[in-house]
Amino acid sequence: MKSRIFLTLLSGAVCTMTGAASAADTLQNIKDRGSLACGVSTGNPGFSAPDDKGEWKGLDVDFCHAVAAAVFSDPTKVKYNPLSSKVRFTALQSGEVDILSRQTTWTASREAGLGLMFAGVIYYDGQGFMVNSKKVPGVTSAKELSGATVCVLSGTTGELNMADYFKANQIEFTPVVFEKIEEAKAAYDAGRCDAYTDDQSNLYSVRLSLASPADHVVLPEIISKEPVGPVVRQGDDKWLNVVKWTYYALVQAEEFGITQANVDEMKNSSNPDIKRLLGQEAGATMGTDFGLSSDFVVNVVKAVGNYGEMFDRNIGQQSPLKIERGKNALWTQGGLQYAMPFR
Repeated sequence: MKSRIFLTLLSGAVCTMTGAASAADTLQNIKDRGSLACGVSTGNPGFSAPDDKGEWKGLDVDFCHAVAAAVFSDPTKVKYNPLSSKVRFTALQSGEVDILSRQTTWTASREAGLGLMFAGVIYYDGQGFMVNSKKVPGVTSAKELSGATVCVLSGTTGELNMADYFKANQIEFTPVVFEKIEEAKAAYDAGRCDAYTDDQSNLYSVRLSLASPADHVVLPEIISKEPVGPVVRQGDDKWLNVVKWTYYALVQAEEFGITQANVDEMKNSSNPDIKRLLGQEAGATMGTDFGLSSDFVVNVVKAVGNYGEMFDRNIGQQSPLKIERGKNALWTQGGLQYAMPFR
């Protein structure tokens, strides 16, 4: 009887392991489905938001286009799923989406406690505050917000950061918590809150959508480190590698001066590092080792350009936000964007 029970348990364990292994082959599942399921924000201009034609645009959206180009050689094979901060992790854990690309901060608890893995830092950010200068005139610093009501999104690192900052500075405040960014923006714009807190890049985006943008001031304090980037489930290193090296490819392409306009010309470069990156070396296997085509980087850059082109188009000087590169400049230009070596 014990032997039979053992065999039954062993059989069940093998089936479970086989099923888990099959379920963990995210790349193959995506190929079989014919599209990438990408979790984005419910509406954050510059990062992920639908335009007036209903087409998703933004830095995070472009990254999903880049991953689709890497997998399918076709950046359009993406289905976007707008997710609130509260449900985003559940959607990823359950397999509803293959990747989160919606300004999610890389933290220890999210990797250790939620079974997630971050594939890189697509934007180095920090939490700040914005106030309506007509409602709270004269406020020039977050330390002057004593007794203020502050709009904040639930399920974000912003709630804890704000509480820690005000506690450390002995400032009394009242949080007004919302699940969706649209609700928080509307409440702040209607005057229900004295201040609005979020990653500073989001504040510039939110300000553009308010009734009187010129009335709103982004305060100078940065109260946290908010490295944000694409997220995948733990347990599938193959898929993690695809997402991670797509990000590095975008950064390395900028460093090498490879652009959307010149990528075909650069395939003929005599620089061995460029030839290797673009899969033009004889017997190149880097892409195929990832389960992609040998020239997947060519397809990525053709689809969205390099990292700098994505940045400028969506949130930089070519966009309404006009955010400076700052920490998001290449390491060769004093920033933190740095690709691991393609060799």
